[in-house]
Amino acid sequence: MKRSLRIQLSLMMFLEFFMKGSWFVTLGTYLKNNLGASPLEVSNIFSTQSLGAVIAPFFIGFIADRYFNAERVMGVLHLIGAGLLLMMYRAGNAAAIYPYVLFYFIGYMSTLALTSSVAFRNLTDPKKQYPSIRIFGTIGWVIAGFAISYLFRWDTREAVAAGALQKTFLLGAACSALLGLLCFFLPATPPLKKNQTSFHWGDVLGLQALKLLRQKGFLIFFLTAIVICIPISFYYQHTNPFLVATGLPEPTAKMALGQLSEALCLLLIPFFFARLGYKKMILLGIGAWALRYLLFAFGNGQDLAFMLILGIILHGVCYDFMFVVGQIYTDTIAGEQYRSSAQGLVTVAMYGIGMLIGFWIAGFVADALKAYEGTRYWRHLWLAPAAMAMGCLLLFAALFKEQRPPQSSPSA
Repeated sequence: MKRSLRIQLSLMMFLEFFMKGSWFVTLGTYLKNNLGASPLEVSNIFSTQSLGAVIAPFFIGFIADRYFNAERVMGVLHLIGAGLLLMMYRAGNAAAIYPYVLFYFIGYMSTLALTSSVAFRNLTDPKKQYPSIRIFGTIGWVIAGFAISYLFRWDTREAVAAGALQKTFLLGAACSALLGLLCFFLPATPPLKKNQTSFHWGDVLGLQALKLLRQKGFLIFFLTAIVICIPISFYYQHTNPFLVATGLPEPTAKMALGQLSEALCLLLIPFFFARLGYKKMILLGIGAWALRYLLFAFGNGQDLAFMLILGIILHGVCYDFMFVVGQIYTDTIAGEQYRSSAQGLVTVAMYGIGMLIGFWIAGFVADALKAYEGTRYWRHLWLAPAAMAMGCLLLFAALFKEQRPPQSSPSA
């Protein structure tokens, strides 16, 4: 691979994830403390990420795959995204910011797929070369968190009260504009389906893979993937406000430790997989979510801060052992015929259906507990997803049985 190409693709990955990490991690804190958003309004705004995950495949499949170069579509979407982030900066209440976040995530979730497409199609040996490119995305997310906490110090209690987190949208907008311009200098990546005129909604949603649900093992995994995303949504929606409220220093930088853990666990997956297999690894992933929430429920930002740090560091096990191993399992069970369709189906189920339900439940739980204050409020809030994760763990342990991959493609 040419050095110039490596630099271009690595910078693309870095900015793609730095951009989201620069404002999304602290969004819940900003909405609650500075815009006075209610728990249900916060849930409504966070659910836009799931709506974007559902809508984005239609945009990619119908437009980007057929009519325009991927890098040009990315460039336009990121420039529009910069404008939307500026509008978020100017929004004065939860109702005003909602449409900008919604349209932003429709575009951003589309660029995630396009980023991978541009990288894979311009690498000569993606299996060997892509990890060293993708790691810059994790680095970008981590540096964004460190910048907010250590460089700008926007997430201290005093800074939050003064409205400093509003500036995160300006940081994200600058990054989005820079990446938008960079995209037009990326290698040309023309559409793969330029001459195809037919478009099938079922292909986008992975509906062809529904017949795989006849297999009990895949059905149990599929339902588990949806259910576990409900307690997972509590983490994305409430962790940063919780860490700020409990007084943990540099909370945004501390949360970035989760991405470092995720990168390390990715490297360890082959080691554990050879010894544990699908079921035990997924159980470890689900169990890690339950343990994380218990640590949050009984830790604090002072003498028990180590419990919060441990809960954050568990992110690698939580995410990789559930989501990444789940993708490997799906790929194995689906076979060649339904591979792409099955991955699309599981992605929509988790990021679309599961997390969409989860964000709303997280909002309803927070709203029901609003009469409580301080430690008591947060303890009850975290015990709810801990109980959900434990229930999911027990059901998966009892019902799921590993099965050998099919010897041939499943028949219709």
